[in-house]
Amino acid sequence: MDITFVIINAIVVASIYGLLAVAVSITWSSLGLINLGYGFVFSFAGYCAYVVAENVSEFPAVVAAAGILGGALAGVMICLLVFIPLHDKPNFTTRGMIGTLAISLIGSQALLMYFGPRAKSLPEIFGFWSVKIFGTVLTSDKIGIVVCSIIMLIVVVMWMRGSRRGLEIRAMMMNPHAASIVGIGIRSTGIYVMAMTGAMAGLAAVLLSQTYYIAPFSGLTPLIKGVSIALCGGLGSVSGAVIAAVILGLTEAITSRYLGGQYVLITQFLVIITILIVRPRGIAGLLDKAREQ
Repeated sequence: MDITFVIINAIVVASIYGLLAVAVSITWSSLGLINLGYGFVFSFAGYCAYVVAENVSEFPAVVAAAGILGGALAGVMICLLVFIPLHDKPNFTTRGMIGTLAISLIGSQALLMYFGPRAKSLPEIFGFWSVKIFGTVLTSDKIGIVVCSIIMLIVVVMWMRGSRRGLEIRAMMMNPHAASIVGIGIRSTGIYVMAMTGAMAGLAAVLLSQTYYIAPFSGLTPLIKGVSIALCGGLGSVSGAVIAAVILGLTEAITSRYLGGQYVLITQFLVIITILIVRPRGIAGLLDKAREQ
């Protein structure tokens, strides 16, 4: 029973933070940008869902859509304010990290000034039902989190494989220099990348809000975990990010169950350090040579 409980919690945690990790990996491999602004994107999307739930409708699809659209909007804002002005400048990687971190801190502070320090909560978008599997009770929020995360990843993969913009993003992920030579616009494609990955972060915010409250700086911990998972899996490797999300989700579930929640970050970073010592480029990722030059 304990093993089943741990595995289920690991899958739930991996589903949420895996969305952010995949977003970080896609942004890096296509744009060469380590986006530290996802903390703001996460909080902004959560507040968008909260405002819609309070003033428009508490219907689950409407609340989730508000979070996804809010995340996409915040991603486009970061693209316009940071990526487009800086992408062709020297030391873009460092400048981009500093710029997106600044956006995250300024944006979170703005949310604090507007909404105040009191945390907000979203309605239960998955209901209150439950099922029992192998002696372990699965609540509706856990099942909903996993299903929604899988659906989002499937939609993103299908869009990237089947649409013209998706193919352009994949070309940039393979070789950004060659993609620009054949006429793929970096600025216009960057907007689509940031909107798509922002939408993923927005969904993650709505899903996590089923367990935790929304606060101005609530995106900080998901940002740290998302970037850590992406690094652990290998920047630029979506499959590596998924594998790393499962490993770190399992680590978090085991730690919370047997040691306590206060030790989660300690054990997770010990696992990350161990993996990066053994495999410096991550579990499955090999940094694009175009990024190393």
